[in-house]
Amino acid sequence: MAVSDPYEVLGVPRDADQDEIQREYRKLARQYHPDINKDPDAEERFKDVSEAYAILSDPDQRRRYDAFGPDFRQIPEDVDPDMWARSQSRARAGARAGAGYTTAGGFGEGIDFEDLFGGLFGARGRGGPTGRAASGAWGPVRGADQEAEVQVSVDEAYRGGKRTVTLDRPDGPRRLEVTIPAGVTDGQRIRLAGQGGGGDPAGDLYLIARIAPHPRYRVEGRDVTADLPLAPWEAALGATVAFRTPGGEAKVKVPAGTSSGRRLRLRGRGLPNPRGDPGDLYAEARIMVPSEPSEQERRLFEQLAEASSFDPRRA
Repeated sequence: MAVSDPYEVLGVPRDADQDEIQREYRKLARQYHPDINKDPDAEERFKDVSEAYAILSDPDQRRRYDAFGPDFRQIPEDVDPDMWARSQSRARAGARAGAGYTTAGGFGEGIDFEDLFGGLFGARGRGGPTGRAASGAWGPVRGADQEAEVQVSVDEAYRGGKRTVTLDRPDGPRRLEVTIPAGVTDGQRIRLAGQGGGGDPAGDLYLIARIAPHPRYRVEGRDVTADLPLAPWEAALGATVAFRTPGGEAKVKVPAGTSSGRRLRLRGRGLPNPRGDPGDLYAEARIMVPSEPSEQERRLFEQLAEASSFDPRRA
């Protein structure tokens, strides 16, 4: 399946470094996240942005995209990029020469098909035991790569683990044991070698991870945001409070004068990153009041109301 140009999707130059790629991804992910943007097209745009980031944040996928273009997943791993570029150039030159590749002198004049296809099919196309020298035709062809989506919980994305995935296939359901790597992000591909379309050898299966919605956590790339409930006095006077994160309990220092919506950053407590720095976790303040205050609480709130000149609508 061809993909959109990830550089265009993220709006970054082709020589962009990882910091720039991550910065643009975070900006666009916040803009188009379905939980925030209710535009009907936002979800598809968010998927495109996640897909582009999955490619450009993975050095191997980025290298293959740069070498082979949008169809890079269909190109066998052992194809030489220079050979591929030459074959494409010659194929385009042949097309411009006129009406396919036939000429009065025969088929493919001026084009070395041994060179053109040799890089794609390896020794099988150069007269090996199963190649055309033995059978008069091209040898076995590698099966097509395939894709399927798998929903991953926030806890699985954080810690990783093993999952049984059931895939619908034309020949009936198929169950696979899958290892979810710790730190998997939304839109990231998990490669299962040899589990794709039939062929010799079989193609690969790519599972596209989709982070499932969570009642407490909101995930953007590797950053995680969670609400931090605070009592009015904790927000007004400051406090150090316990806070549950995907990685376990953490202590959060709440500055005095914190209002609802303030984001307190816990560096490195977001999703792990096997290739670099982990994401951050943001505790977003939410000031809570008792739904049924006791008589004493009510009196104290009334005294505060009488003594205070604070007007939140003018703050």
